[in-house]
Amino acid sequence: MKELEKLIVDFRDKRDWKQFHDSKNLSEAIVIEASELLEVFLWKTKEESQSLDPANLNKAADEIADVYIFLSLLCHELGLDLDEIVRKKLKKNEEKYPVDKARGSAKKYTELD
Repeated sequence: MKELEKLIVDFRDKRDWKQFHDSKNLSEAIVIEASELLEVFLWKTKEESQSLDPANLNKAADEIADVYIFLSLLCHELGLDLDEIVRKKLKKNEEKYPVDKARGSAKKYTELD
């Protein structure tokens, strides 16, 4: 187990929270924490969202950490290696979004010429 994942799992296990951490509940927690991250940017202009004040930057950091923690726990419960699955997905995305077609475009891969 990787060092950060071990810290997260140890934190959880010391509090006897594994009983609450099934895949469904962890998935819901990820969405909730991601929504709390989104709330940091609510009603801000693009420019304001690019230069958060220290309080909002700290709030964003906390919510990003929460998403990562729950994502790590979900991967742990499913027996998935987060680094490995991200690398595999990036490889798939390289095929879906070749640089010569996707560069500078926000189109979905099915819409690329």
